[in-house]
Amino acid sequence: MKTPIVVVNFRIAVKAFIVKDGKLFIMKRASDDIQKPNIWEIPGGRLELGEDPFLGIIREIREETGMYIDVVYPMSIRHFERDDGQIITMIVFLCKPKNDFVKISEEHSQFEWIEIENSKEKLTKFFHEEVDVFDKLGLKNLT
Repeated sequence: MKTPIVVVNFRIAVKAFIVKDGKLFIMKRASDDIQKPNIWEIPGGRLELGEDPFLGIIREIREETGMYIDVVYPMSIRHFERDDGQIITMIVFLCKPKNDFVKISEEHSQFEWIEIENSKEKLTKFFHEEVDVFDKLGLKNLT
């Protein structure tokens, strides 16, 4: 008897915790975004099938912000289900900007550099864990 093939709507996603001079780069999703409109988050997105995560985060940040980044260190890995049922494994990378130029894509409406100590006031709760990891591990010394 053959085992049936189960098709799962699964993707790998990458996000960048971009830090410069003690400030975190955050973006506000567009109001017409299907997934979590108007939230303040860190930039990133889903990888292409087979794409290297380190190259994918550089591509995603370039597309969403216009920035070039250095990827310093993977900070966390999360596994969750989106509101639309897609299953995501997400890697969050600590990153540094290589330039000051920012031009956001249509996926977002605003951006800010916010003091990391105050970032939980604006940043969606989903990424508060990364703020805590950054603080607890003393990663400020790597940026």
